Amino acid sequence: MSDTRGQDVRRSDGGDGSPVKPSGGGGAAREGGRIPLVAFSYTAADAERQRGVRRMKTFATGLLIAVAVVYVLATWAEKAGLGAWAGYVAAAAEAGMVGALADWFAVTALFRRPLGLPIPHTAIIPTKKDQLGATLGSFVGENFLSADVVRGRLHALGIAGRLGAWLAEPAHADRVTGELATALRGALTVLRDSDVQAVVGEAITRRAEAAEVAPGIGKTLERIVADGAHHRAVDLVCARAHDWLVFHADSVMDAVQGGAPGWTPRFVDRRVGERVYKELLRFVTEMRDMPAHPARGAIDRFLTDFAADLQADTDTRARVERLKGELLARPEIQDIIASAWSSVRGLIIAAAEDDHSQLRLRARASLISLGGRLVTDARLQAKVEGWAEDAASYVVTTYRNEITSLISDTVAGWDANQTSKKIEANIGRDLQFIRINGTVVGALAGLAIYTVSHALGG
Repeated sequence: MSDTRGQDVRRSDGGDGSPVKPSGGGGAAREGGRIPLVAFSYTAADAERQRGVRRMKTFATGLLIAVAVVYVLATWAEKAGLGAWAGYVAAAAEAGMVGALADWFAVTALFRRPLGLPIPHTAIIPTKKDQLGATLGSFVGENFLSADVVRGRLHALGIAGRLGAWLAEPAHADRVTGELATALRGALTVLRDSDVQAVVGEAITRRAEAAEVAPGIGKTLERIVADGAHHRAVDLVCARAHDWLVFHADSVMDAVQGGAPGWTPRFVDRRVGERVYKELLRFVTEMRDMPAHPARGAIDRFLTDFAADLQADTDTRARVERLKGELLARPEIQDIIASAWSSVRGLIIAAAEDDHSQLRLRARASLISLGGRLVTDARLQAKVEGWAEDAASYVVTTYRNEITSLISDTVAGWDANQTSKKIEANIGRDLQFIRINGTVVGALAGLAIYTVSHALGG
């Protein structure tokens, strides 16, 4: 069966060339502003079934006519004195006609009014369609959408064990990994970079503004100094300073001479510049070559004190916070934060597309490992099944009315006559057997009653 919603009302052949029209009894807007679904389609298979129903109707009607003919002939034979047997045959035929007519009325009353007469409690399906839909929805809600029923069914299925056995197969893990990679790529493709960048930038900025960074920096610096990890950085700075001084000796001496008073002789300025340069070069060289140089110890003490101030000194912490705010406010920093998403997105997409990327390999291995644990770990099985049962129970208890209203609204949206015709096409053949059985059973009952009556009276 297929449905359509909204204004796009499909029409399909009803088997007799008549199109399917929008719902009659349930086609109007329901209470609460909900627009019900239109009638389901009448398919070629339904038309074929309807032809089978017509053949059975012809057979049942023919049997009724045959019984009527037998009744007429038997009655004539009885009156003509052709024998006592005629009375038995007439009684059986008469009861068979009554049974056939009664069952014809009952079967016909399900789908339409017999002979078009407005007899009460007939055309049950067209007139009671909406009520039947509501009853069906309530029945499903009460007997299938209850938390106890859902929990019991899920527990009996053993979902965790089955899922684990399935995931433990490498081929299945590959399939799930591929589907997850496809879904991930699709999600990243749908997301607009500008929107995500704005969200990421705002989240990072807000988190950075809310968190005080000075104590964390102080603890990290304290650990670095305690471990002596900063010594390599000091070594690098000293080596680079020494090399710079060697290659820029003239620049250093010119700077010293340029700062001398104007009344001093030039050769004095030059001797002072050379002296300052040599002392500076010697100091840097000693710092570079002597791990126990006093200046290095001073650096250690300075870093230790600074780490303590970052954690405990209010003024130092406030100055760091102001510096942090100024840095976050700079457009260059905001551009770096926003562009981080583009880099992450590219890395994720590349990893998702590569069958041999670490992302996919680790995901595959994790799925296989999870599957194995679900098979062998009873506690994990209990947890997973508990989560599944809780989730399913929440859905059926929270959205039970919405689910059952889908049934009632769907039935209400079906065209009454078309619904009756479709149901008759699917079960009408069996219903015609009721007419046939009624004819046969009625005839046998009539024969039995007539025989008993004759026996008692005779």
